[in-house]
Amino acid sequence: MQHVIIVGGGMVGLSLALMLAKQNIAVKLLEAIQYPDYDDENLAPYHSSFDARNTALSRRSVQIYQKLQLWDALQQHATPILQVHITEEGSFGKARLVASQEKVESFGQVIENAWLGRVLLTQVRQHELIELIDGVKVTSLKQDQDFVYLNAEREHEQLELQAKLVIAADGRDSFCRQALGVGADVRDYDQVAIVTTVQTSKPHEQVGFERFSALGPLALLPLPGESRRSVVWPVKKGTEDEWLGEHNDQHFLDALQKTYGDRAGTFEKTGRRFSYPLSQVLAHKQAVGRVLLMGNAAHTIHPVAGQGFNLCLRDADVLVRHLLQQLSESDDIGEPENLLAYEQARLKDQQRVIKFCDSVVRGFSNQNPVLKLLRNTGLVAFDVIPGIKPLVANYAMGLKA
Repeated sequence: MQHVIIVGGGMVGLSLALMLAKQNIAVKLLEAIQYPDYDDENLAPYHSSFDARNTALSRRSVQIYQKLQLWDALQQHATPILQVHITEEGSFGKARLVASQEKVESFGQVIENAWLGRVLLTQVRQHELIELIDGVKVTSLKQDQDFVYLNAEREHEQLELQAKLVIAADGRDSFCRQALGVGADVRDYDQVAIVTTVQTSKPHEQVGFERFSALGPLALLPLPGESRRSVVWPVKKGTEDEWLGEHNDQHFLDALQKTYGDRAGTFEKTGRRFSYPLSQVLAHKQAVGRVLLMGNAAHTIHPVAGQGFNLCLRDADVLVRHLLQQLSESDDIGEPENLLAYEQARLKDQQRVIKFCDSVVRGFSNQNPVLKLLRNTGLVAFDVIPGIKPLVANYAMGLKA
């Protein structure tokens, strides 16, 4: 039986392991941090990979999890997005997408990373074709014409592993990428994302808001519960202390109220706030011999428009198809030419998403009055010109990748 080593057990690594196992491909999954034990079925404790952030799963991502027969378990913790409202603070432009008008059930589903991670990890632990090795640090990666060789350590234990294919999904600061000698282009956005959940006086009615403010693009998305919403607010690096800590709860709620007005009613309560630095990291190569970079190791992008994880899932879905095609022709699952073909097949979708997210961040960060006028005129045009909304909706749902 073919087997693959995946380095990195975040949401991308776990999802890919399950995709491969479903196709009867055995997986060794290595994760540096020890996974939590889930003693209470009603709780999902934070882990470094399943943290306070939330993920807006596109329709394509939902379809991928449906194929894996995971959606029933995930849906219990997810909320559909039935409308999307896009506005800019202090300006006239606005745009609205309505699922029923686009003849779709929803534009996607919002789920907390802690719950997404818990469901994925539970499934991985139960699968007989996946060997999960957590609390392990990869210390070297080398390859020759036929195999990739990994050395790793766990407590006082030394591990020596080899496989015909290694997939490195070990994050933005990927050790494997560095061990391969692959460089990366880094753009520091000089922002950190403030992430939390809030309670509002008005029910969310499955409406997601994207509000561009002077502080940064603020996303307010529906969560399970009538009036519970997630907040992702990128602010200038160095100002995050103003928004963190319990003593700043009311200050944070007041800032949300000022930015959103009464669209969500009164912002009544906020949870603990967390901050995450924002940057764009793009690997110069993704396929190097028998090693393939995936997830944030290949491309880390700004969270605006919520495209990052969905792009990674599409990558994984296409990769599995390439590997199955390779196995139908040869018993060498890590054939380098096939990995290069996968990389070329994914570049168009990746580059489109990367360019879009970067353009939105830079375009809406500029407070020049002329540019603000052009932006808001564009939002109005988007809302009234026939034919634009279906194109944008399909793009956002991942159906045109």
